[in-house]
Amino acid sequence: MVSLPSILTLSAGWGLAAAIGAALAYAILALASARLSETTTRGVLLLAWLLHALALAEGLLGEPPRFGFAPALSMTVWLVLSVYAVESRLFPQLKARWTLAGLGSAAVLLALVFPGTSYHVIASPWLPLHWALGIASYGLFAAAVIHGWLMNRSERSIRSATQPDTGVPLLTLERLTFRFVQAGFVLLTATLLVGWLFAETLYGPGLAGQWNHKTIFSVLAWITFAGLLVGRARLGWRGRQAVRVLYLGSGLLLLGYVGSRFVLEVILKRV
Repeated sequence: MVSLPSILTLSAGWGLAAAIGAALAYAILALASARLSETTTRGVLLLAWLLHALALAEGLLGEPPRFGFAPALSMTVWLVLSVYAVESRLFPQLKARWTLAGLGSAAVLLALVFPGTSYHVIASPWLPLHWALGIASYGLFAAAVIHGWLMNRSERSIRSATQPDTGVPLLTLERLTFRFVQAGFVLLTATLLVGWLFAETLYGPGLAGQWNHKTIFSVLAWITFAGLLVGRARLGWRGRQAVRVLYLGSGLLLLGYVGSRFVLEVILKRV
């Protein structure tokens, strides 16, 4: 367990203040959004989003810069919230704010407790690109998972002849879900290609073609998402069947980096 003094040391100053502020703002939205006006809700969400970005920047750009499984999750949630901020302008009836706010608060606090390990000076210009593509694919697949969950809720409401509480028609949710899957698949493919083509430059001599846990789970996730897209195009996979495959692929992808880093950082205590 990480003690409070170590948390204060690792996330000193404005980074700590930004993280606590973001967690509180998200918590307010999650617990009291029904009692807030639309203008107030948007203002608090924007404040939380900005503070969350500052907290992430402190970890990535601080002295020393740090990253790990919890900051990766926190950045993924931040990207999902960024997508939601844009999407809610196009679909004002979309009702997922309290869920995303709760995830945001949990992600910020998790990154505060487990700020990751310090990384060395970046020797290759391809490494930031590799990281950016990977995190972006995480964010898009996470957005697809949220929409798939909403799609399942809407489908259950229709089957039980009750009023859907998602705010968006089922077919629209399905279309949005697969758009995120397609975009995430493109970025995941680019991530794997960059990692394969520049492995020695990224990670050191002798590492090209090396299969570790991260690579294996990432490739399995890629195969699962490819199967999902082919199944939808050729076999007409829809609804709960497609969402189950989406969950499986996302779980494999999560194990690829976040799972392996969690084992190294928390269980094995390695850097």
